[in-house]
Amino acid sequence: MHPRRPDGFDGLGYRGGARDEQGFGGAFPARSFSSGSDLSHWVTTPPDIPGSRNLHWGEKSPPYGAPAPSTPLEGPAEEPFPGGSSSGGGVQGQSSEQLNRFAGFGIGLASLFTENVLAHPCIVLRRQCQVNYHARHYHLTPFTVINIMYSFNKTQGPRALWKGMGSTFIVQGVTLGAEGIISEFTPLPREISHKWNPKQIGEHLLLKSLTYMVAMPFYSASLIETVQSEIIRDNTGILECVKEGIGRVMGLGVPHSKRLLPLLSLIFPTVLHGVLHYIISSAIQKFVLLILKRKTYSSHLAESTSPVQSMLDAYFPELIANFAASLCSDVILYPLETVLHRLHIQGTRTIIDNTDLGYEVLPINTQYEGMRDCINTIRQEEGMLGFYKGFGAVIIQYTLHAAVLQITKIIYSTLLQNSV
Repeated sequence: MHPRRPDGFDGLGYRGGARDEQGFGGAFPARSFSSGSDLSHWVTTPPDIPGSRNLHWGEKSPPYGAPAPSTPLEGPAEEPFPGGSSSGGGVQGQSSEQLNRFAGFGIGLASLFTENVLAHPCIVLRRQCQVNYHARHYHLTPFTVINIMYSFNKTQGPRALWKGMGSTFIVQGVTLGAEGIISEFTPLPREISHKWNPKQIGEHLLLKSLTYMVAMPFYSASLIETVQSEIIRDNTGILECVKEGIGRVMGLGVPHSKRLLPLLSLIFPTVLHGVLHYIISSAIQKFVLLILKRKTYSSHLAESTSPVQSMLDAYFPELIANFAASLCSDVILYPLETVLHRLHIQGTRTIIDNTDLGYEVLPINTQYEGMRDCINTIRQEEGMLGFYKGFGAVIIQYTLHAAVLQITKIIYSTLLQNSV
């Protein structure tokens, strides 16, 4: 349970460091106010904005107190924005910049669409395999996963693979909203500065833990929607996840069996999985991005880089770092995620699809006493590979994500080459 796309480089790799250094360490260096000359240098007009105050393109604002430069009385009227009809290069530069921004937005949107929409069938089947303790086929390879996906689509229709997608967006929204509200009313930092200390990291992880605790009942309701069989599933509304989550907290709503674990018993495994996922993904993201930036910097020093490659280097390193971070954290924590999902689903009277046959349904009747009992039971009855049921869906999910990123990069390069 974690937000797919966390704010600001997931905290441990703060993106605002360069901005702070340029904004305060470069533009406004530390000065002494003992002399009037220093004070005159300190008090200046705001930085130049292209097209503001009827300045020519490329001119700078005069220092504070200096006389305004004289302007010729003759000549064409000045245009408020660069790139007018008087300069063809400005038009080309402006169109190239607009294309660059549009392409950057498109790249991010394609990545977000792949993570949350195209990959959702893989998430559905992956969770169904994880909670299915009856299964004889573990679906560790993508070949068996594709076969069972085809069977579900054939018997139940496409809705069987995209069920619960709306609830996953609700859980992400609740997580982000809870994190923002808690950080506003508490001194817990939402982001970690580049000059971090152990206390700041501890407070930041505490904020994440509280956020996961708030979103936990809604995550449990979303999990039920994604694994519940479409054969016996009612046509629930998009806000059913919110209703079920609040009902889980208040003890109301759909009746549950006596095997239902209380929310207090689910706090530790839920927070443990969320915090570990956050730490691993943040560390790997920062590490990969650092390597890619050094590689890019070395290539720029070795030989001249084309404008197309420079624009690509502005967007894709962060996307690749996000991809690697999500992949590594999901693979490393997959056994813990299996345990977590089984604990959340226990006692909810959920009926799932038979992942061995592709048709029929199976009830979930586990009787785990807690996290430790669940781990021991899976190891004894299903073996160590039982923790990796449905792992082939993860391979398909990230293979699809990598393919979309590569296709987007090719399209982006083609657009830029045609515009340059």
